[in-house]
Amino acid sequence: MDDLKRNLIQIIRERSFQYSSEPEFKLSSGAVSNFYFNLKKTTQSPDGMYLVGKIVFEKIKELGLHPDAIGGLTLGADPIAYAVAMHSHIAKEPIHAFVIRKEPKQHGLKLPIEGDVKAGGHVIIVDDVVTTGSSTIKAINTAKENGLIIDAVIILLDRCEQNGRQNIEALGYPVYDILTLHDFIPASN
Repeated sequence: MDDLKRNLIQIIRERSFQYSSEPEFKLSSGAVSNFYFNLKKTTQSPDGMYLVGKIVFEKIKELGLHPDAIGGLTLGADPIAYAVAMHSHIAKEPIHAFVIRKEPKQHGLKLPIEGDVKAGGHVIIVDDVVTTGSSTIKAINTAKENGLIIDAVIILLDRCEQNGRQNIEALGYPVYDILTLHDFIPASN
């Protein structure tokens, strides 16, 4: 697993991470930061998707979790959930993927959640990057409102600022990260 994580960190450094000595990157929270992660450039690439799927699947097994499905708020969670579902199929330990829409469809069945998951199903909420935790919290609330049982939250990358992780943990769910800011910028900075 250490080799896989090192490879993932390298891909993120090359494709998805930007740093500036002066704060110049505006975040969705409105704050401005010295660094920015656009993980979609990693999670939507073939090699990145493979690594993310395997690493997150192995993390689920390491934690002793047996979810029916994995998903979160579109768009950041989608490629992670799909990669885990694909890897779980190959490993013959299936975990379905689901997507939580930012807003329910206004036509058809008007579903806020898409995928093969039903009320009473055990799920893991996943997100690509956490800063304040607001997207992850929105996903958690929608999942709960639709009767899903949340076993855990897995974050691909915790930015370690604006109390994102703590805001999610305050809802009473265990939160696990795969990577943190400190994998890219030493804690002393």
